[in-house]
Amino acid sequence: MDKPLDFSGKVALVTGGGKGVGRGITERFLEAGADVVICGRTEPDSLPTVGEKRARFITCDVRDFEQIEACVAQTVAEFGRLDVLVNNAGGAPYAEAATASPRFSESIIRLNLIAPLNFSQVANRVMQQQDSGGNIINIASVSTIRPSPGTAAYGAAKAGLVNLGTSLAVEWAPKVRVNALVVGLTVTEQAHLHYGDDEGIAAVGETIPLGRMAVPADIGNACLFLASPLASYVSGTHFAVHGGGEKPAFLGAANAKE
Repeated sequence: MDKPLDFSGKVALVTGGGKGVGRGITERFLEAGADVVICGRTEPDSLPTVGEKRARFITCDVRDFEQIEACVAQTVAEFGRLDVLVNNAGGAPYAEAATASPRFSESIIRLNLIAPLNFSQVANRVMQQQDSGGNIINIASVSTIRPSPGTAAYGAAKAGLVNLGTSLAVEWAPKVRVNALVVGLTVTEQAHLHYGDDEGIAAVGETIPLGRMAVPADIGNACLFLASPLASYVSGTHFAVHGGGEKPAFLGAANAKE
């Protein structure tokens, strides 16, 4: 525990680690000394790089089990181990539940729930064989704990992902710890698509108790903690990183005198 956040000699695999929240997670692990593999359907224009350390990219559609197996196998072949898996890849476009097609809903659940389950299963096979075991971190969302209008299937899948972790943590203990991050509103390169211009982003941030939205590094910091010896007795739980949550709507509507 001399340097509990030193990941030198450790190997982390971050799905969807080339952009947005995933990139922030990747960069924090690189800064901590880890070798980091990222995967996705297409290679990012620039690979996350910190100093002399650069993430390794492997093409993988996380919805395809054979590609998952190949990705993990290639990671182990190149680096000799796998210490941390961060199931970050996911997301969903806006779609009203009343008109979303069954095929659309199934695709959202496959990406946000089935894919992390499959990836975790393959990673666990490796981690169980290592003396040091391993860590699996599932990136969930505040949609897990509050309504998710316009992305109902996404919210349901993320809620399932949190519950999934509680079961895997029991089945795979004591070698592998499994936890989830309930991530709040986060500023990424695509924030303007959801919140508007800089003024809109700032206005949304003011609705959060800590006065701002998260940045990807905030999520990366939480991942470092959960994967480190500092969290050696933390497993099967979800860890909220949402700046205090969202203020209840009634606070702005009430007009009672103090």
